[in-house]
Amino acid sequence: MLLLRVQWNWYIWLLSSRTLVGSGGGVSGIELGDLGPFNPGLPVEVPLWLAINLKQRQKCRVIPPEWMDVEKLEEIRDKERKEDTFTPMPNPYYMELTKLLLNHASDNIPKADEIRTLIKDTWDTRIAKLRLSADSFVRQQEAHAKLDNLTLMEINTNGAFLTQALNHMYKLRTNLHPAESAQSQDF
Repeated sequence: MLLLRVQWNWYIWLLSSRTLVGSGGGVSGIELGDLGPFNPGLPVEVPLWLAINLKQRQKCRVIPPEWMDVEKLEEIRDKERKEDTFTPMPNPYYMELTKLLLNHASDNIPKADEIRTLIKDTWDTRIAKLRLSADSFVRQQEAHAKLDNLTLMEINTNGAFLTQALNHMYKLRTNLHPAESAQSQDF
């Protein structure tokens, strides 16, 4: 069995008063401490995996994070379009969290379709910016790059391309300057 630990918690509204799992009215979590007891009608912070599980069983209502708001996401998208560099995202896993919450709890998220579109627009802008940066990086024959404010998913999206480009650049450099590379390896 695969166990995943999620750092970000979301508020949920419990819809029934039934005990969920375990004794004492709570849910035991590995390295998470005890969760519960849960009181219907009161918001409680739980790990994302539990919120999704309870939502799938129709036991709660998920309250989206503060940044998952149309106005805030429009600001983020517009700022990303205006800046030449990558702007900080509201969460390092914004794309993954949005996808999970919109797939499993879209009925609890106001203006879910608009949010989906804004996140996609922001993603597309950032990926286009990353590709332009990579192209510029290769053209200038740089040896290293600084990737501030990129998420792991964004880096992984273009990681194979960057790795191949760096390998080709290395081969070209060693073929153009074989005497220099031989001297540098003589140490």
